[in-house]
Amino acid sequence: MPRNRFKRYLPTPEKLREISVLRPLGNLLYNEDLWHLNRRSAAGAAFIGLFCAFLPIPFQMVPAAVLALLFRCNLPISVALVWITNPVTMPPMFYFAYRLGAWLLGHQTSVTSVHLTWEWLGSNLVNVGYPLLFGSLVCGWVLGVTAFVVVRVTWRLHVVSRWRQRRALRKARAAVRLSKPSEPV
Repeated sequence: MPRNRFKRYLPTPEKLREISVLRPLGNLLYNEDLWHLNRRSAAGAAFIGLFCAFLPIPFQMVPAAVLALLFRCNLPISVALVWITNPVTMPPMFYFAYRLGAWLLGHQTSVTSVHLTWEWLGSNLVNVGYPLLFGSLVCGWVLGVTAFVVVRVTWRLHVVSRWRQRRALRKARAAVRLSKPSEPV
């Protein structure tokens, strides 16, 4: 079952208590809901992680962790999914988000060249910032809702499949029991 595979990699509350950096958070991290792996928790964590992955801010794991704490979703999944934005994937993702935001807002893409300097960023923040933020929020929302639905449906289909397997196994065992001749007493 996929749950058992995930649980192998999740830290236990005892291991978390040993990490001195996490002590200022007190008992927040020891809530069982943050580590529990069920359909609601995994689907919520998928939404949170993918939504926060599209936020055009540094340290996207922090809002993902805070939202997982607030909504009591699986913390490791929500934080891990943020890492789909990495130095390799970030430029195409945010460029797509910018283009989508500019198209949805009706802005013409007026930026012809990008220079990674503070002066360029300050002068083009209005031209780039609003479409990027709006496009990022739309992309994060759509991807998050899609992941939420996919996780819920996949989890449900897996559970139904397991129910059917168990029912078929019970029927097969009952058929074997009925086909055996009864022993004299």
